[in-house]
Amino acid sequence: MTEPNPVVLWSKPEAERAGTPLLVLFHGYLANEEDLMGLADYLPEDFTIASVRAPQAMGPGYTWFPLMSDADYSVESVVDSVTDVSAWLDGVSGAHSSVSLLGFSMGMAVATTLLRHRPQDFAAVVGLSGFVVPAEENPFFHDGELAQHKVPFFWGRDQADPVIDPQRIEYTHAWLNGHTALTKILYSNMGHGINMQELGHVKEFLAHTVLRGAQKA
Repeated sequence: MTEPNPVVLWSKPEAERAGTPLLVLFHGYLANEEDLMGLADYLPEDFTIASVRAPQAMGPGYTWFPLMSDADYSVESVVDSVTDVSAWLDGVSGAHSSVSLLGFSMGMAVATTLLRHRPQDFAAVVGLSGFVVPAEENPFFHDGELAQHKVPFFWGRDQADPVIDPQRIEYTHAWLNGHTALTKILYSNMGHGINMQELGHVKEFLAHTVLRGAQKA
């Protein structure tokens, strides 16, 4: 059962958020909203960061939807989860100068699904050690519109990531190339995780695509 309003951890008190660019974080499988907040210290301080908890309790944490290898996985389960996040975002995005997304592992699937549902609403998207789900012709996904818009996208991973299988990587790579303005960087000896070099690149990417882009506008 999903919650109508997700649990969200904020990097700044409400009084300090107005007019700032918003960066929304989506954690991975069996984690929670606290998992990625440690990244805040390594990202541009201009951003207000909101880390969202997945809706379904599972094991030691939460999940956004069943694993793709599970029998009860469906694209509808992904859509249901992202629909709730999209509704929450409608209530907060107006206070910010822009909205960007960052997802780790399964959270990258959430971030990309949200991007595909709202192709013109996000300044930039970051995907770390994650994947994209096949749309299976579900009308929630507006991939054709997104392919025309080409949102800046950073995709970082380890070539030897032991969690995301080659089939999903191949699909994700092809999809990102066809639908986004892709920056792809591989990191050795990182496994299924995030390292300091990658965080440095993410900080540069967000500063260049969101902050400098806003200054030029």
